[in-house]
Parts: sequence; C-alpha cells; structure tokens
Amino acid sequence: MTNVTVAVKSLPHFEGLSLPSYETDGAAGMDIRAAYADGESFELKPGERTMVPTGLSVAIPEGYEIQMRPRSGLAAKHGLTCLNSPGTIDSDYRGELKVILINHGHETFTISRGERIGQMVLSPVTRLAWETVESLPETQRGEGGFGSTGR
Repeated sequence: MTNVTVAVKSLPHFEGLSLPSYETDGAAGMDIRAAYADGESFELKPGERTMVPTGLSVAIPEGYEIQMRPRSGLAAKHGLTCLNSPGTIDSDYRGELKVILINHGHETFTISRGERIGQMVLSPVTRLAWETVESLPETQRGEGGFGSTGR
C-alpha cells in the first residue's frame, strides 16, 4: 500500500472536528463528516437532496482524484446516498469539499454536525487519448447492449 500526501486546509466551520480517517486497517475510504456550524443540523426530507459542507479544502496531487462515495450504513439503514456517486474531485479544485446527499428513504433524516456522511477514496487518474479509426475490431458481443447479454 502506498501513501500519497494530500495538503488539507480546514475552514473556520471545521474547528473541533476530526480529519477524515480510515476506520479500519483494510478500509479503502476515509469517512468524512458534516461540518455545519456548532449546534446546527439539516433536516433532509424524503426525495430531497442537499450539499453538505465538510469544512475542508484540499490540494490533490496531479494525476489523482478523490472520489466521494456513499456510506453503506446510511444507505442500508436510511436510504441516504450520494447523488452523483462516485463524485469526482479534480486535482485542480481548491474549494470546499461538499457531499451531495439524497434521501431515498421514507423518513426525514437529520444530518448533525460531525455525522459521518460519506467516504473519500484517493484514486490515480488515467487519461484517455483518442485514435480515430474507420472501423473497430470485431467481438462476439458486437453492438449488443442494454440487456443483450442476459436477463
């Protein structure tokens, strides 16, 4: 396992919270917390979405991205997930990290300050280079898609 150093800046509303961390030795993602002002929370009603502040901004090294992903416990127990999962944070972005949550559950969910709302995964980025061709190599599948390989 390789460690990659990422510079992190905490914003005033982050004060008193812990930096994202790996909850277990084998965890791929770091849990990230909601950074509402002290004593504040947000009521996320069924079907609604919101951008939850984290109080952090970062400088991701070039050649990497951070993917923001849902927490499985929130999804399974409450129907909360990240709307654009995984959300990509590019290496040249310097604004506050936010997590777009949507409530697919049937009950209002209160997001409190310090609540673990998502997980971040640092991933290497491979860039695509186009090669324009007249035809593509044949495969057994061909142009079949959208359910063409089974049920």
